[in-house]
Amino acid sequence: MNTFTETTSKKEQDSIAQKTVYSVLFSIAFAHLLNDLMQVIIPSTYPLLKQNFSLSFTQIGLITFVFQLTASLLQPFIGFYTDKNPKPYSLVIGMIFTISGLAFLSQSSSFWMLLVSVSFVGIGSSIFHPEASRVAFLGSGGKRGLAQSIFQLGGNTGSAIGPLLVALIVAPHGQSYIIWFVIAGVLGMIITSRIALWYQNHLDLRASKKIFLEEGTIHFSKRKVNVSIAILLLLIFSKFFYMASMSSYFTFYLMHKFGLTIQQSQFHLFVFLASVAAGTLIGGPLGDRFGRKYIIWISILGAAPFTLMLPYANLFWTGALSVIIGVILASAFSAILVFAQELMPGKVGMISGLFFGFAFGMGGLGSAVLGYFADQTSIEYVYKISSFLPLIGIITYFLPNMKKEKANN
Repeated sequence: MNTFTETTSKKEQDSIAQKTVYSVLFSIAFAHLLNDLMQVIIPSTYPLLKQNFSLSFTQIGLITFVFQLTASLLQPFIGFYTDKNPKPYSLVIGMIFTISGLAFLSQSSSFWMLLVSVSFVGIGSSIFHPEASRVAFLGSGGKRGLAQSIFQLGGNTGSAIGPLLVALIVAPHGQSYIIWFVIAGVLGMIITSRIALWYQNHLDLRASKKIFLEEGTIHFSKRKVNVSIAILLLLIFSKFFYMASMSSYFTFYLMHKFGLTIQQSQFHLFVFLASVAAGTLIGGPLGDRFGRKYIIWISILGAAPFTLMLPYANLFWTGALSVIIGVILASAFSAILVFAQELMPGKVGMISGLFFGFAFGMGGLGSAVLGYFADQTSIEYVYKISSFLPLIGIITYFLPNMKKEKANN
């Protein structure tokens, strides 16, 4: 951890200001792992909560909607504010909200208490992500795609581990055992407080030496930027609406169609989310090298053949296809986020908040809508209609080619 605070020599100062700081990137990635591990407790306990509270799929969708809504609405505003007024220790505050939400969730005895609990976790997420994404940006040393992928790898790894821990700890013993995950939050507070020290020193160093980030971006017309942002948000919609079908309902789908137990279905969810974590590291570095537009195209549209096959596959191929889909779709977000940051230089926090927030919002809305369809039709029908969502990836064609634009300037 000494790397965070030892900035005495000029050589060290220049390194921190201008080069990739891997100790910071992996530390913020680990904090992201802990943050998202705690967040994924909510959908991972759905089968248990459904049984305990006799919930309908619509009510489960509403829980997700409240969680994702609180996680999404605040993020762009927090990001906009911290672009001008960075708040390093807000990372710790975000962890405190998440811990409080999990403590309430472990003791909830009614549906409205579940909604209050998940809203606290959502607020914690809305505080954490914009500033954490900025830390990754500041520590990137220009390797923005790689830095964002490392950051996202942490979050997706946490999302993969969470369901497995729920299957081992909560499922056999009951809802009250959710309280054990507060330990992850306390560890997160310790790590983010150390990151905050580096962050504050880094900001002070830049101010004293008048160091400014090299944006290295092409300035497009306002109309082209707005159209491109709209396209990217539509791609986020397609990705996270489909991901909602997997994260919220994949366990129910497997239990209904193949007769699996809760623990068996949680293992399959873990395998899917692990594939998402593995695929996360691909998109950013490949986008740095080959251009983000190509990676976005492959990541969204490339998943379509496999999502279309999934509803008609047997148990073995359902598992195999879920891994392929997870790897391909996961590579999209890092490329989309960095693409948007390059479109609007100097607004890292706002863009990060907007896209993380919109992603969570679409995940929540998707869960609510798909839950309603599951109640009205069947869980299997939900997977048939959602399988067409990645076809929206074809609109990537209309995005500007940033790599080519840079080469021509």
